[in-house]
Amino acid sequence: MRYISIFLLILLATSCKNEEQVKTLSKYFTYDQDKIESAGVKMIPIKTPVGEFKVWTKRFGNNPKIKILLLHGGPAMTHEYMECFETFFQREGFEFYEYDQLGSYYSDQPKDSSLWTTERFVEEVEQVRKAINADKDNFYVLGNSWGGILAMEYALKYQQNLKGLLVSNMMASAPEYGKYADEVLAKQMKPEVLSEIRALEAKKEFDNPRYMELLLPNFYKEHLCRLEEWPDGLNRASKHVNGEIYTLMQGPSEFGISGRLAKWDIKNRLHEITIPTLMIGAKYDTMDPKAMEEQSKLVKKGRYLYCPNGSHLAMWDDQKVFMNGVIQFINDVNLEKT
Repeated sequence: MRYISIFLLILLATSCKNEEQVKTLSKYFTYDQDKIESAGVKMIPIKTPVGEFKVWTKRFGNNPKIKILLLHGGPAMTHEYMECFETFFQREGFEFYEYDQLGSYYSDQPKDSSLWTTERFVEEVEQVRKAINADKDNFYVLGNSWGGILAMEYALKYQQNLKGLLVSNMMASAPEYGKYADEVLAKQMKPEVLSEIRALEAKKEFDNPRYMELLLPNFYKEHLCRLEEWPDGLNRASKHVNGEIYTLMQGPSEFGISGRLAKWDIKNRLHEITIPTLMIGAKYDTMDPKAMEEQSKLVKKGRYLYCPNGSHLAMWDDQKVFMNGVIQFINDVNLEKT
């Protein structure tokens, strides 16, 4: 009789555990119980000085302690090249959001050029934060390239709403980035190749097919993504880039920077960022890895992650080092180990 009672207790405990697990899974896969499910996709309304528009977001996971917003580069690339986070972040149980900024492929694409300023994008991120119910106790922003600019600018204005900041492969000074491209990266090219590139740039023949023919093997394959075969997500993002916004803000090429961001520089303001911050640099990056390390020391609570085999998209070409470092940082901040 005693053994039967023990068996029944074990059976009851197991049953309760299974029931609890089912409830947890049900909650995990629920975005909004009052609306039709759409695999976590939600078009978030954004108010701007010229009207209201919608931006595309996709939620993964359910974790009230860790909500991560991914900020893609470009400007006006897409979330697609950041899909590599899906496997790693879901494995960790993080709640995170892929997101196409206004003007990007899956979001509304208004034509008013006054919208394409860093300040306006910062306000957009703040509206997205509110829509996903994130706050200072759980909100992390991870920005790559232009997304890193946006992440730093957001932190300078709204860090009271942030738990942690991650800046992937973006220097805090556009002029210094341009100098690094001209004085370091350009000199690594074959002289005849660089000469032809410069000649095309001088004539503003950026649409000339020869320009990309030169940049792809001699610059992009060396410093943007070093994988022999580029990931599907990166290829899709490249096809979907909004060239009008990209050129207006960044200039016609990743080989240096021009456009509205040409004089952007907040290096002397990094000391104002007091939340835990991870700066990520890579050996073959378009950004100076030494500058990224310096930035980690200029913020109040900085950490540096170096990817020895990575380039501008180290999340792909030095993936294990990149992801392990990012995950470790987020977990440490969550446990207040920074």
